[in-house]
Amino acid sequence: MNPATPAPVPARAMAASLPVDFWLLAALATLICLGLVMVASASISIAARGHGFELYYFVRQLEALTLGGALGYGLFRLGLTRLMQWSSTGLLIGLALLIAVLVPGLGHKVNGSMRWVSFGYFTVQASEVAKLAIIVYLAAYLVRHRTQVEEKLWGFIKPLCVLAVIAGLLLCEPDMGTTVVLTATVLIMVWLGGVPLRTFLAPASAAPFLIYGLIKIEPYRWQRVLTFQNPWEHELTSGYQLTQSLIAFGRGEWLGTGLGNSVQKLFYLPEVHTDFIFAVIGEELGFVGTLLVIFLYLFFVWRMFLVGARAEEAGLPYGANLAYGFATLIGVEAYINIGVNLGFLPTKGLTLPFISYGSNSTIVLCCALAIVLRVSYETRVSAQIPAPPPAPPEESLAHD
Repeated sequence: MNPATPAPVPARAMAASLPVDFWLLAALATLICLGLVMVASASISIAARGHGFELYYFVRQLEALTLGGALGYGLFRLGLTRLMQWSSTGLLIGLALLIAVLVPGLGHKVNGSMRWVSFGYFTVQASEVAKLAIIVYLAAYLVRHRTQVEEKLWGFIKPLCVLAVIAGLLLCEPDMGTTVVLTATVLIMVWLGGVPLRTFLAPASAAPFLIYGLIKIEPYRWQRVLTFQNPWEHELTSGYQLTQSLIAFGRGEWLGTGLGNSVQKLFYLPEVHTDFIFAVIGEELGFVGTLLVIFLYLFFVWRMFLVGARAEEAGLPYGANLAYGFATLIGVEAYINIGVNLGFLPTKGLTLPFISYGSNSTIVLCCALAIVLRVSYETRVSAQIPAPPPAPPEESLAHD
């Protein structure tokens, strides 16, 4: 080797030298690239027919990633201290948007649901902003009221009251899927935030019964449950999406039909580039491809939990709560979307994080990951700051 040529830096040393978690960043980049490829592949036919441009949704997704990256960079530069100071303001903004979508003239209805607020060229999905806002707020609450959370029942009940208000507004849209995701996220955050197990068990165990009741009282939600149990009995009506999704996985077999060769995306499977993009992955990349995607999400969520654990060890409880919250949010959303596509769960209108097309979801997720990367950054910076020297022993003042 030429002496002037620097020796290659080992991957472990490179990862350790970065100011943020290298493996989390690598997993994020992989998900984003895979998402762009699959959005382009799944949406070509729909985009050509609806907009006269085959890469319409690909370009829109790229725009969302660009905007999300810019906003995320701003949040990264903002820092955890200021984010914590503005957490209550963020929650109020989220609540205001959830109320605004229900106001005639402000809310924008799509597919029978009032979930969007129109601002000219831009439409904001209020529930996506609410996800970000409640996690940022709850992470701060668990730090500010840690003693109350750990010792008193009221410390646990207060965040549940906030969740109840947000869930009530979401159900008025209606948006049952986001309600379930936020309920799971809040419960896991408060448990990891220090709520004793004996305090946590009673309300947490009541959550499944409450969700069951909300499903039972709405006929269309209950019909989804019945359809999910045997979609082939309703393959041309309420079970159409699920049966077409299962056909896509069946066509993919082990190695798939090849990228771009899906048949189900040719107007057979509705919402193919959003809610059911995982079925296209199964058809084009096969069982092996779907398994790799699942393992990628497991690794991604694990790295975020690891960032949170390291922040907790470094004495950054707010950062730890943020990382735990966003890890739970992404993990639950991915689990539900994949479960729906595979027929393990009733149909819900939830996208696959960073892979499905969805401008609002993509922008909010970019902001969430920027915050987690900031947690990783501040944890590493705090580890590099040397501890103050011990104070010199006080001289004895006793004189005889």
